[in-house]
Amino acid sequence: MIVGDVMLDRYLTGTVSRISPEAPVPVVLHQSTEDRLGGAANVALNIRALGSVPVLCSVVGRDEDGEAFKRLLPGLGITSEGILSAAGRTTTIKTRVLGNNQQMLRIDREDTHDLSGEETALFLQNVTGLLEKRKIDIVIFQDYNKGVLTPEVIRTLIAECRKRNIPTAVDPKKANFFAYQGVDLFKPNLKEIRDSAPFPVRPEPESLKQASDFLRKSLQNRLTMITLSEKGLFLDADTGLSRIFPTIARNVADVSGAGDTVISIAALGLAAGLDPGIIAALSNLAGGQVCESAGVVPVRPDILEAELGQWLLQNKLE
Repeated sequence: MIVGDVMLDRYLTGTVSRISPEAPVPVVLHQSTEDRLGGAANVALNIRALGSVPVLCSVVGRDEDGEAFKRLLPGLGITSEGILSAAGRTTTIKTRVLGNNQQMLRIDREDTHDLSGEETALFLQNVTGLLEKRKIDIVIFQDYNKGVLTPEVIRTLIAECRKRNIPTAVDPKKANFFAYQGVDLFKPNLKEIRDSAPFPVRPEPESLKQASDFLRKSLQNRLTMITLSEKGLFLDADTGLSRIFPTIARNVADVSGAGDTVISIAALGLAAGLDPGIIAALSNLAGGQVCESAGVVPVRPDILEAELGQWLLQNKLE
């Protein structure tokens, strides 16, 4: 189950051959428009791509973009039963203008206020009903600070997961960073931990371990995974494994959605009971893989399997 903020990623694609006479900006000759699932829905896509069944739970607006979002789900193998349409919200949509395969501009339209009391009650009723109805192996909280994951929603659902012995994984944002008490896997990026820790954090093992110890004391989480952009990721597990997993050389085209991919792989690995080192290696490889494609795309399991095989030949887990 993936709970969090969903959005539409809209791509307006064209070619650029001249500069506008009206302002020093390129003129994009529009050729195509494509809508893709974004935010927590991209996590669901990655879960689906790896052969698991995603149950996506979120809130969209009762508007045309919300309907467009829901129309995409069936063809991608994702149920819409966890999606609540609310009249008081605007569906988040990020419109990217691409010229000659380069992003020229992004336009965001969204609401970021918390769910209302009525929306919260309806949403929690729907999600807890799905927890009863479905066999859920792990719950992923995918937070983009758009108002779905409020402190009440977070607290209630973590308690429901504990009652059912369902592990939890979190990709946090700053607003509710310390609300995820008692989760199993906590995955901030370097900027988020720097913004939240009361001391400087450097992308070095000793400093990252200090940050992880601080998180564990604050949240009582079992595993900490801190993504480090081009430096890879850091894993600190309750098994004693604590190390940086560096990236491999990539032709980076677009970093959009890499964090979604990392939490997807990490959560599935946790649910499957994999060794923490293998979880980190897979997550790191998958996050790098999707950066080689333009736009937000799910992971390719065949490439991931091949890259893991090469990684295992070259590395020995301590």
